[in-house]
Amino acid sequence: MSRRGRRAVLPPTNFATEPALAANGLVVTIVNKAGHGKDFVFSDLPIPEPMKCSLAVVFAAQQMKWTSHYSATAAWNRLKVFADFISGLDTPPEDLTGLDAAALKRWRLQNISTNTGRTTLRVVHRILRSDPRLSEGPVAEELARRVPAPKPVRKSYDEAEREHVLLAAGRQFRTAWLRIRENTVLLEQWRAGFLADGSLDWRLGEALDHVARVGDVPRTQLPSGRQAVTNRGLLGGRDSEHTWGRLFLTPSELTALAVLLTDRFGWNLSVYDRMPAPTRAPSVAETKNVTYQVQVEKRRAGNGRWFSTENFTDSGADSPGRLITQALQATLHGRLLAAQLAPGTDLLMTARAVRQKGGRKDMDRPPVVGPLVFGVSGVDGKSWASEHELSGSPFRQIRRTTVTREGKPLQHTQGTHESVYVLPDQKVRQDSQQIFEDGALEALDQAKKIFFGGHLALGPDPAHGQTATADCADETTTPWPAPGGGCGADFLLCLACPNAHVHPGHHPRLALLHEQIQSLRSAMPEHRWHQRWYEHWQRLDDLADKAGRPSWATALGRVSDTDRALVDLLLKGQLAP
Repeated sequence: MSRRGRRAVLPPTNFATEPALAANGLVVTIVNKAGHGKDFVFSDLPIPEPMKCSLAVVFAAQQMKWTSHYSATAAWNRLKVFADFISGLDTPPEDLTGLDAAALKRWRLQNISTNTGRTTLRVVHRILRSDPRLSEGPVAEELARRVPAPKPVRKSYDEAEREHVLLAAGRQFRTAWLRIRENTVLLEQWRAGFLADGSLDWRLGEALDHVARVGDVPRTQLPSGRQAVTNRGLLGGRDSEHTWGRLFLTPSELTALAVLLTDRFGWNLSVYDRMPAPTRAPSVAETKNVTYQVQVEKRRAGNGRWFSTENFTDSGADSPGRLITQALQATLHGRLLAAQLAPGTDLLMTARAVRQKGGRKDMDRPPVVGPLVFGVSGVDGKSWASEHELSGSPFRQIRRTTVTREGKPLQHTQGTHESVYVLPDQKVRQDSQQIFEDGALEALDQAKKIFFGGHLALGPDPAHGQTATADCADETTTPWPAPGGGCGADFLLCLACPNAHVHPGHHPRLALLHEQIQSLRSAMPEHRWHQRWYEHWQRLDDLADKAGRPSWATALGRVSDTDRALVDLLLKGQLAP
């Protein structure tokens, strides 16, 4: 038994994985995490045969880094750009060994100015560096040159934009949720035998039971071969809302739900393809509120960090868990039918396909089960945005908005949070400009408060009044007037007052006070010393700099008994007003 769980079962001794590179050296098969393979045919590239084989070898060497066809396809598309560049050279090299630094510099200049080009450079150079023949010399140095990171161009939504997106998503999902909820109640009443036989509701309940079991309403075969909705008059129409949509979400409605979930929890779009239905967490003596455990799988987090669990409580209309409750209710019949058709299937994001499509193309996403589809794709996001007249898929922007609003990492590291989401975000920069200005002014004001605010004098002035720490030129213009007139400040604050005058006669007493306050630091908790004495100590320290450190230290040798008595009273607070 290992520390992290059960020991893995070893494969048979004669087990061997299929090589990614085909025998002809021109086809690479990348197997994703689900075990499905996808072929990448290098014979179609417009480059000489030896270079096709060399690129296929280095491409196949990357297979251990890819767990999805999406990653491999992204690299393949960039490798095709490199092949097109090679074919456009005046004298294309026969193989990778024929590449020279001049050609790579030209390749770099062609791509370095755009974000797409920079990403292409990074991917292609990483693949080429895995060829041992390019590990040294000018070509290796050119491949090792740093490529600047893409410039961030995305920004989070402002409040009006976010409200517009959420209004569209909320209106669509709530309508679907109410429709499914209403029909679910009718179906439960029919199954419980609460409806009168033959009544209109009874006939509707019977049709809903058929929809729940097979995913569609009863249909009649026409002489033409087409199928028509049976009892269309009873159902009220033949569109999805009046037929199977009574119990199932459409893909568009499921996308609207995903938009709301992203705004609430900041989940990545890819999370929805594999998210199991949340489970109810045990809650001691709690009967009213429900806490859900949600398993989030994010494969980009790296091996060993794919899975995390988040808890959300439904305690009312505005609580985070309420949207989870509604999502479970809206997808209930889809999840039940999926478990019936493919036992073990229990994905939260389940919808009923509007049309049955042909063969499965995207092998990274969960397969369809009967009429049911799972998760939300990028194409779904774009279609939903087009349907609601938005400029593009809202998922990246709504997630960025949520992350910057929460101000903390959500399924990513602190470094990613700062470098990808917060610092480059244009809206964050605009919103924080005033905060930085206010902070700088506050810091300046604070700095002024803890500096010596009076004047240095060569000797006492008979016109000035004496205080315990300085001479006062005019107590009627004090910054801290007393209610009954005069100055109401503590004598320690005299050193912050513009009316204060300090001459060498004050130095012994103030140097002793400076030393005594410093000694209190080791005799009391740091936060209490900082709260009570830091400003006064800082002001005396500044005064010591202005008076001169040598003379300040010498003054300690001239401390009188009166100075000691006054300092003792000041430290005890017995001279405070």
